[in-house]
Amino acid sequence: MRQPAGGSQSSSAANHPSPGIELDLRGQRADDALDTLDTYLERAYLAGLPWVRIIHGKGTGKLRQVVRDALRQHPHVLSFEAGKPAEGGDGVTVAKLRT
Repeated sequence: MRQPAGGSQSSSAANHPSPGIELDLRGQRADDALDTLDTYLERAYLAGLPWVRIIHGKGTGKLRQVVRDALRQHPHVLSFEAGKPAEGGDGVTVAKLRT
């Protein structure tokens, strides 16, 4: 594959396209959501995103709980909190990633 004129990009983030700042897990089963979340967090970290928004919905709260449990233990996550009311409140979790 040819590289564009100007040489190669040297930063790690330049080699890892952003997965976007938002991940919507609504409707997924907990097991599938955790796999999706882990892959997404890895891609977001490699792309250099400072934070991400994870939409899990309000529902019964099961998906919210497994997402937050996973974030609590994930090596790329520095902190997290419920979204602000305008972001979806408790149906959304905003996570700050390590840099």
